[in-house]
Amino acid sequence: MSDASINKEAPLLRIRDLQIEFGRHDGEPVKAVKSISLTLKQGESIALVGESGSGKSATALALARLLPEPPASISAKEMSLNGHHILEMNERELRAIRGKEIAYIFQEPSTSLNPVLTIRTQIGEALALHRPDVAKSDRDDEIVKWLDKVGIVDSRKRLRAYPHELSGGMQQRVMIAMALCTQPKLLIADEPTTALDVTIQKQIMDLLAQLRRDLDMSIILITHNLGIIREVADRVAVMFRGEIVETGPVDEILRNPQHAYTKALLACVPRMGAKQPRLKAIDYATLA
Repeated sequence: MSDASINKEAPLLRIRDLQIEFGRHDGEPVKAVKSISLTLKQGESIALVGESGSGKSATALALARLLPEPPASISAKEMSLNGHHILEMNERELRAIRGKEIAYIFQEPSTSLNPVLTIRTQIGEALALHRPDVAKSDRDDEIVKWLDKVGIVDSRKRLRAYPHELSGGMQQRVMIAMALCTQPKLLIADEPTTALDVTIQKQIMDLLAQLRRDLDMSIILITHNLGIIREVADRVAVMFRGEIVETGPVDEILRNPQHAYTKALLACVPRMGAKQPRLKAIDYATLA
C-alpha cells in the first residue's frame, strides 16, 4: 500500500463485529473478544483501556493475524486496513503488512529485544525487510536518524550497544525507533510504559504524541492506566470482558464517564494533593 493510495477521508482501519475464541481440549472455547467494532482515521489515535484479561492485546494481535490459528479462531464481518481485508490475506500478504503497514511496540522491551544482537543488527533487519529504498551502505545513517528522532543520546555510538547496556527507558526508545523506521501507517503500542518509572513514562508518552504529529501516524494505545492517555489519544474505548462498554472523546470519558466499569477504573487513578480513600474492589456482579 503506497502513500498515494491512502484516502485521508476514509477510515484507515475498520473493524466490524470482531470475535476471537481460543480452543480448549477439555471443553467449550474461551471467548476472549465477543463482538467489537471500531474505526480509526489516518493520523488519529485511540486508547484501548481495561484490566488484564479484558481482550485488549488479543484484539491488537488479531489486526495483523499474529495470534496462532489454531488455537485462536478469528472472525469478523470486516477487518480492513485501508480497504484491504486482513482476514482474506494469505501468509505472503500478511508478512508484507507486518512491521511495514502495522508496527508494534510490545510490553517489556528487555524481553522483546534480542539480548545477543546489537542495536544496529536489530533495527537493520527491519530496514532490510521493509525499506528497500534504503541501500545497505546507508543503513547506519538511517538507523542513527531514527535513534536521534526518539531522543537517544550519542546515537551513532549506540549502534554497537547490546540491550543490556541500555536503561529501560532507552530500550523502549530503541523499540519505538525499530517500529517507526519502516514508516508504518498504524502503530500499536501495547503497554509501552510497563516497568518504567513515572518520569520515563511521561517522556515516552510525550515522544509518541510528538512522533504521531510529525509522521501523521495513527496509534492504538493499549493500557490499563487511564492516567497516561490524555497526551496521546483522541478517543477512548473501554474494554470489559471482551466487549467495548463505553467509547468517546478522551476528555469527555475522563470528565463524565457513564459506565460503572469506567467509573471504577477512574477511581483507581491517583490524584496529586488529594487524600486518597481506600480503593474499593470492583463488584463484578453489578457489571454483568
